[in-house]
Amino acid sequence: MTEHSNNGLGTTFLAFTLGAVIGGGLAILTAPRSGTETREKLHGMVDDTRSKLNEITKDAEARVKQAVKEGMDMMEEKADQIKSAAKAAKEAMEEEKAKHSKEA
Repeated sequence: MTEHSNNGLGTTFLAFTLGAVIGGGLAILTAPRSGTETREKLHGMVDDTRSKLNEITKDAEARVKQAVKEGMDMMEEKADQIKSAAKAAKEAMEEEKAKHSKEA
């Protein structure tokens, strides 16, 4: 999947989760139960939501770490390429200086 579709999927999942929590909360609050039963249900929903949010957070953290690692790897690769190009340019310049020194 592309990065854009991953972002859309995460947003959709979050919207679905929040909608389910809100809908479930309203259903619990309007259902004919005792206060104790309602509190127990609410605690269960809070625990489930907390678990899901922790899972989403861990997934996002892993994605960010992977993106940072890939960026660092790319930066190191580009730095190596620049060093090689600078070394080649220096060698070429020294060769030209040597040619001109011999001619003079």
